[in-house]
Amino acid sequence: MAKYMWLTSLSAGITGHHRGSMSSVAVPFYQRRHKHFDQSYRNIQTRYVFEEYAKRKAASRQAAYYESSGLGKTTCRLCARRARTLAHEAMQESRKRSHEQKSHVSDEKRIRFASELSALEKEIHTARHRAREHLDKLAVQRMVEESMALERHIIEERISRAPEILVRLRSHTVWEKMSVSLCFTVQGFPTPVVQWYKNEELISPASDPTKYRIESKYGVHVLHINRADFDDSATYSAVATNVHGQASTNCAVIVRRFREEEEPHPAAIMPFHLPMSYDVCFTHIDVQFLEKFGVTFATEGETLTLKCSMLITPELKRLRPRAEWYRDDVLIKDSKWTKLYFGEGQAALSFTHLNKDDEGLYTLRMVSRGGISECSAYLFVRDAAALIAGAPGAPMDVKCHDANRDYVIVTWKPPNTTSESPVIGYFVDKCEVGLENWVQCNDAPVKICKYPVTGLQEGRSYIFRVRAVNSAGISRPSRASEPVAALDPVDLERTQTVHVDEGRKIVISKDDLEGDVQIPGPPTNVHASEISKTYVVLSWDPPVPRGREPVTYFIEKSMVGSGSWQRVNAQVAVKSPRYAVFDLAEGKPYVFRVLSANKNGISDPSEITEPIQPQDTIVLPSAPGQVVATRNTKTSVVVQWDKPKHEEDLYGYYIDYSVVGSNRWEPSNHKPIKYNRFVVHGLETGEQYVFRVKAANALGLSENSQESEAVTVQAALTCPSYPHGITLLNCDGHSMTLGWKAPTYSGGSPILGYYMDKREANHQNWHEVNSSLITQTIYTVEDLIEDAFYEFKVAAANLVGIGQPSDPSEHFKCKAWTMPEPGPAYDLMICEIRNTSLVLLWKAPVYEGKSPITGYLVDYKEVDSEDWITANEKPTPKRYFKVTDLHEGHTYVFKVRAVNDAGIGKSSEISEPVLVEERPGTKEIYSGVDDEGNIYLAFECKEATDASHFAWGKSYEEIDDSHKFKIETEGNHSKLYFKNPDKSDLGTYSISVSDTDGVSSSFVMDDEEFERLMALSYEIKNPTIPLKSELAYEVLDKGEVRFWIQAESLSPDSTFRFVINDKEVENSERHKINCDRPNGIIEMVMEKFTIDNEGTYTVQIQDGKAKNQSSLVLIGDAFKKVLEESELQRKEFLRKQGPHFSEFLYWKVTEECEVLLSCKVANTKKETDFKWYKDGSGVDVEELPDLQQGECHLSIPKLSRKDEGVYKATLSDDRGHDVSSLELSGKVYDDIILALSGMSGKSASPLKILCTEEGIRLQCFLKYYNEEMKVSWCHRDSKISSGEKMKIGGGDDVAWLQITEPTEKDKGNYTFEIFGGKESYKRTLDLSGQAFDDAYAEFQRLKAAAFAEKNRGKVIGGLPDVVTIMDGKTLNLTCTVFGNPDPEVVWFKNDKAFEIDEHYAFSLEQGKYASLTIKGVTSEDSGKYSIHVKNKHGGETVDVTVSVYRHGEKMPEIKPGQLAKPRPIPPSEVPKPEQK
Repeated sequence: MAKYMWLTSLSAGITGHHRGSMSSVAVPFYQRRHKHFDQSYRNIQTRYVFEEYAKRKAASRQAAYYESSGLGKTTCRLCARRARTLAHEAMQESRKRSHEQKSHVSDEKRIRFASELSALEKEIHTARHRAREHLDKLAVQRMVEESMALERHIIEERISRAPEILVRLRSHTVWEKMSVSLCFTVQGFPTPVVQWYKNEELISPASDPTKYRIESKYGVHVLHINRADFDDSATYSAVATNVHGQASTNCAVIVRRFREEEEPHPAAIMPFHLPMSYDVCFTHIDVQFLEKFGVTFATEGETLTLKCSMLITPELKRLRPRAEWYRDDVLIKDSKWTKLYFGEGQAALSFTHLNKDDEGLYTLRMVSRGGISECSAYLFVRDAAALIAGAPGAPMDVKCHDANRDYVIVTWKPPNTTSESPVIGYFVDKCEVGLENWVQCNDAPVKICKYPVTGLQEGRSYIFRVRAVNSAGISRPSRASEPVAALDPVDLERTQTVHVDEGRKIVISKDDLEGDVQIPGPPTNVHASEISKTYVVLSWDPPVPRGREPVTYFIEKSMVGSGSWQRVNAQVAVKSPRYAVFDLAEGKPYVFRVLSANKNGISDPSEITEPIQPQDTIVLPSAPGQVVATRNTKTSVVVQWDKPKHEEDLYGYYIDYSVVGSNRWEPSNHKPIKYNRFVVHGLETGEQYVFRVKAANALGLSENSQESEAVTVQAALTCPSYPHGITLLNCDGHSMTLGWKAPTYSGGSPILGYYMDKREANHQNWHEVNSSLITQTIYTVEDLIEDAFYEFKVAAANLVGIGQPSDPSEHFKCKAWTMPEPGPAYDLMICEIRNTSLVLLWKAPVYEGKSPITGYLVDYKEVDSEDWITANEKPTPKRYFKVTDLHEGHTYVFKVRAVNDAGIGKSSEISEPVLVEERPGTKEIYSGVDDEGNIYLAFECKEATDASHFAWGKSYEEIDDSHKFKIETEGNHSKLYFKNPDKSDLGTYSISVSDTDGVSSSFVMDDEEFERLMALSYEIKNPTIPLKSELAYEVLDKGEVRFWIQAESLSPDSTFRFVINDKEVENSERHKINCDRPNGIIEMVMEKFTIDNEGTYTVQIQDGKAKNQSSLVLIGDAFKKVLEESELQRKEFLRKQGPHFSEFLYWKVTEECEVLLSCKVANTKKETDFKWYKDGSGVDVEELPDLQQGECHLSIPKLSRKDEGVYKATLSDDRGHDVSSLELSGKVYDDIILALSGMSGKSASPLKILCTEEGIRLQCFLKYYNEEMKVSWCHRDSKISSGEKMKIGGGDDVAWLQITEPTEKDKGNYTFEIFGGKESYKRTLDLSGQAFDDAYAEFQRLKAAAFAEKNRGKVIGGLPDVVTIMDGKTLNLTCTVFGNPDPEVVWFKNDKAFEIDEHYAFSLEQGKYASLTIKGVTSEDSGKYSIHVKNKHGGETVDVTVSVYRHGEKMPEIKPGQLAKPRPIPPSEVPKPEQK
């Protein structure tokens, strides 16, 4: 269809040259879904041609009118065709004459134009001629088809008839493993559709292709049963159906087993033909729903399918009903979000990605000729988990309105905020179709659910989404809107399309008819189409005429009274006749005007609008009125409320619910509903709920309504459901005993009884059996005709009324039962369904046979299986059986067969299919004992209704013995009390709750449980006074012994007595007895506890009927322990009468790593003397402790082994003496060192590098270090042991690791770790890279310096610093020098070298003994003498002061024993003595 979306210019249709040059141009993808109009035909020549074409068109219509009216209005097609031909020829002659007149025009241009026009006319003529021929062919073909259809219909009407069976089915009796073929012949038109049934169940060969095969040829229909077995014994029916009616035939197939005694016919199988009605006729398609979709709960983002299976009768391929899906009565079509399917007896609606937009009431309508069948259910879609905790749910129902060239209004609905904080605004995002780039449209959140989006690009399509904002964050985005095109819808009205032959068309624009317009006129009808508090949307009509050039608009605003105009869109012109004006002052009125513009200029302003004041035109809705909640079903409640006072512009309502007492609200619906009535689903049966409602409009949500009254979730009162399972239990030839099962649901009220109807098999009318209610589910119908067939139906009644009757029973023959085997068991009931087991109950057959019933066999099978399994190998004598080893999640059916001496009797009716799966929340019976000591069994059922009955049973027989049991039921709780419990009460107890979905449970009372309950009952009936504490003792401060016992509580009337060694003691000075009854404390205090008090102590208490006693045996070691403790406490008491230590000596480590020996003193005075001792010797302290402060300390600054010993502290005054000692050695010393390690480790500095001449030293500075501290050094995670290479040591405040002669192997991480008890402290240093290089270089330097220091020249002894000598004496200065190599020795006097002569003599013996000799010293020899010793490594200078005194003078005093101090000489320094 793309070729119809593009329009070719008129010149392209005139000549092939033009057609070739005006090829279509590729169009952007975003324009392909919209119609675009080529406006390139705007020229004078085209307009003239169009006028000529219009004249010819008018002439043609006039001729056609003449043909239809002037020629006698003939209806013959050939005549009409001939008339058209004559008219056409006349028109051709007219055209020729016109052409001849025009041919005289001499203008060359006119001739060329005429020739082109002639070619166009010829082309049009040819096209019209071909079109007429094609239309004539189609008309003839249509006439032939209509004629044939009419004849076919007449023939079919003559031969059509309802199905008629010519040859009927006949019954067969065969042996097992034989094959059976059932055939019949039927005729009818249309050809009937045949369906086969076994016992009224449809036979499908596809379900078991090896068993059944169906053939249909020439009206003969055959059912082949391959290798028949005993279960194939049944009544087989064939039903033929067409649109005119229905016919059926049936027969019986009996499969016998090959043995001497043939089995009787299976129940409900009759070996002969039964009368059947043949007047069943239908005129429409019947649709019967088999499985309906129910109320569904889902979450945003999930996929979901709603399914509904159905039976369509008749199932005709060409005549099928139409499946229509509706959401809230709006038809649903296939889309990106929803997919529809209908076929194979199933209709489905699939959701590819759920959103809250999908929430609503879904209805499936099957539309056929006979009417409409429908089913409905609600789909709830919860919010997906918020991306940010506390963020609101996503908005919904995003729609676009009033789209134009660059403008659109986006609307949405607000989310429900039940537990989240309120929504404060919304962000609107846009995205161009085909892209995935979402752009936010508004900078600040918009508070109203409506926003005008501007700035769209003309011709492009957009989608929009919305996000909600609250104080916690931003919600997930909503579902995207439907695409909307940025086009002016008026453009379509301003164009007209004229279709010509061969698919060509001509588009005429209204702009071409307006003439030349240079500057457009002003817009008209300027008004406000949208008004809110934050913006005003202006709308106007385009100028008329507006001209051919594109028109844009400028908007101006003026605050009323200001007198000035301000252009709103000065930067960007507006293309659409809509514009949203923002940034208006709140509460101020404005006027507006609009100007049109094109490329030629700007128009005059439009008329000024009326004053417009920005304000919200709608208000937040008021809260809804009274909320009323009423019962509906077991899981739903109907909620109704009064509408708010102002319900205009409401989006709908949100309903919240809360469990009574929880104060936690949950949302019921997640999309606003428009009605003031709603069914809240998904509630818990038996729970109490309250409800509230809030209204929603564009401004947001109203306040919550008042809460409803609390309502309990239970089914509303209705009529009971229908009974089922009607079974023939006995027949004597004149009466029949029938049994049936009670309705599944009683309708919320107890069932009062039943009504039964009967009819003979060949009669149409039902007859009442009983006029008064039948109170049991078994009844004997009298006065029946022998050998006649009857069918029955039963209806239940309660207070509300009579419910629907059951389905008619099988046809029962009134013939006396004489078989020796028993009849069928009946009233099968299944209870206690768990994951792999269930319990089956039944009632004994009414007909026992010729001998009593000895037991029962229980059979079961899976629904899809054909093989029955017998659950018990031996018949059980009980009428209940627990079937185990079932498969969880599988569906089973069951039947029971009674056994007597004659054999196995008739099988019971097959039970309903049961899904073996434990229901969520299943509760069990529990046992207990009440406050009076009564033993009970209890059960709770939240699903119970007012009509529910708790039926207790023992061995699954209902309990009716009021002498042994008492039943109390209140609400949804029931208790079974044992009045006089004994061993006969052992067994299995059961309970079932009626009017529920099979709620039941059982409890086994065995010996162990019975004994436990009896013991608990005895304790309650024979109470003992509960004790918080048994009889105990404690030694008091003075050495007194207190015996005490504490009960839970004692009344004022309670009594007690103390017994010691079987003798009661009374309250006395020696035995002080006291009782604190409010606290339940009884005590006895013995002031003096001596060796005579050994024995047994007993307290006996009585309080009303309750008694108790407690004993304490104090004999042997137990007594000695008490006695020693008593004496110790007495001595301690005496010690504390004088000055004493309240806390004995203990040690602690301070943050400065000092050890403090501390003690606390008490009862001191000024005269009290305090002293410290170590190992018996007094310890001097700088300051005596202040005893009034109560604490004394002795500080040990740097703990070491020398501080080990026994420390004592003494107190003494005239009142007494006390001593406290502490041995600081062994483990105590180790503990202190460990504590010091921990405290010191906290102060450890980072490892530092210190280089020495021996190597590199890593050291850590601490507040305290002792070699006994537990420390370790590690290199590359390997522990280092102290040795020649690695030496570990430390000082008072430093720990170090010496790396001797470091090498490359010594690089790496070093770790120093101090262990301080529970914690350790590590310091790490990376000795590699530059750090190692720098340290190594420093080590080499220091090593070289040390070597030089060791080998330099030096004076190693012998020279004093001062020498005193008398003149005339000889002075000899001798010293030992050292150096390697041998040093050079030079002597100086007063820093000047002197030469050797007779007066001065130098000597150097053996290279190490240097001497200076001065002969005959004089006073001139006084002065400073220096020896200079130096080699290549350096040297030193030693100065000696020589003082010469004369004879008779007092010798100067000098300090003895002082040697001269050398001065070092660097290796590079060369002494330069002064010249003489």
